[in-house]
Amino acid sequence: MRHRQTSVVLAYTAFVLVGISAGINGVLLVAQMDDYGVSRATIGLTFFTGSAGFVLAGATAGELIHRAGTRVALAVGGVAYVLAALYTATRPPFIAFVVLQIATGYAMGTLESVLNAYLAGLPNATTLLNRLHGFFGVGALIGPPLANWITDVSAWPAVWLVLALVAAPITAGFLLAYPRSAGAPAHTEAKSKERVLLQRGVLLGAILLAVYVGLEIGVGNWGFSYLVEARDQSDLLAGYVVSGYWLGLTAGRFLLSPLVARLGLTAVGLMYTCLAGVIAAALLTWVLPGTVPAVAGMVLLGFFLGPIFPTAMAVAPRLTSQRLVPSAIGVMNAGSVVGGSALPWLAGAVAQGVGVWTLLPFTLVLALLQLAVWWPMARLMKAREEAPIPEQRRSESLA
Repeated sequence: MRHRQTSVVLAYTAFVLVGISAGINGVLLVAQMDDYGVSRATIGLTFFTGSAGFVLAGATAGELIHRAGTRVALAVGGVAYVLAALYTATRPPFIAFVVLQIATGYAMGTLESVLNAYLAGLPNATTLLNRLHGFFGVGALIGPPLANWITDVSAWPAVWLVLALVAAPITAGFLLAYPRSAGAPAHTEAKSKERVLLQRGVLLGAILLAVYVGLEIGVGNWGFSYLVEARDQSDLLAGYVVSGYWLGLTAGRFLLSPLVARLGLTAVGLMYTCLAGVIAAALLTWVLPGTVPAVAGMVLLGFFLGPIFPTAMAVAPRLTSQRLVPSAIGVMNAGSVVGGSALPWLAGAVAQGVGVWTLLPFTLVLALLQLAVWWPMARLMKAREEAPIPEQRRSESLA
């Protein structure tokens, strides 16, 4: 039990680091553009290479876990992160910097996928995963002021040197705290990947997370512009409201799961509660005029959005066989990155062509789409649980 508690605490610590790594980007981008003398469009190439690395990690994390075990898989992600951070700290040439984001994205994606898979297999997984992603939010909140503080006294590469120094003992901790499991033969893993990609529940989960991350990042990226241009809020207030949105998202992950558990609701009930809250918050923020509805609506939108991602990860074992869970979580994680890249871009393109007022209708459409994807997922999980064991095993072997 104590060994398991240590591994969970280390997972939370690692997710704070991953959150910080994501949160510093907004601060460092300006310094990086000035340092390399490039435009916003050019520095934006790093978004695509970073996403490519993350997708690669999601597609291969399951195989890595099966072949090498959780301990080694986490060590691979940790070592890749440390090496990528150290090279970034040397201020590499711009082309190398762009390509390097593949390694950084791979490292972060591997850590996320493996830790999600590990906690999904523990008792009380829904609460554990909500806390895990809550600590990501803590890191994302810490990241910007940390980066500002460091860049006030040094150049931007020093931020990555600090992160490398923090990541090194965490990586060592992976080797001490996590279990070693037997690997699977390569031909078995190839078949496992094929089976996961053919399973309807896993594909629905990937679509759900693609829509979710697109909604989350879309509101986070364009919420400031919406509040200033469409709701006539001051820059100062709009900045505070967007911070409140991210704070609400973090708070929702810590608070909603234990609250609904006390009410006797399962992970499915938590998901329906969150989806209903997101739809209501998006609708009320859109249609009600004035400052108070805009402020409260954005915070509530983040609060109800927060638990959706970790809860989807928590139900992954109910979408496939236990042996395929790591691969399923990797596929779902990869899907989230695709949505997180495409949908915020689409929201920005619509806002550019029609008007930034379209952000809330766009958000409402995505919220309803999440519900439309979750409903068949919930029915599929119920059918799997009610199916006779021999028939269920037979269907898994044919998947």
